[in-house]
Amino acid sequence: MGTFHQNKGELHGITVIVDTTGPEIFVGRCDDMDARGIFLHDVDVHRDGDAGRSKEDYVKRASRFGVFKKYDHLMIPRDRIASVRRLGEIG
Repeated sequence: MGTFHQNKGELHGITVIVDTTGPEIFVGRCDDMDARGIFLHDVDVHRDGDAGRSKEDYVKRASRFGVFKKYDHLMIPRDRIASVRRLGEIG
């Protein structure tokens, strides 16, 4: 269950995986999601193939060991979002 604040969505405060329509995949703590996109804090980004890892390999590793943030805050535009999943649901 997430942290609830007035005018924030159900993912507020939850660490999520944001897959994009491009080569990037992001992991960060969700602040909010609206018509413009998703707003994340403490964000790591992986590009498919970096360090010899696919997006899915990166997600599996992130679910086991966590991530190192590269950005304090980031907004991913809605038209670039392919999917949003909770990191805690990866097994």
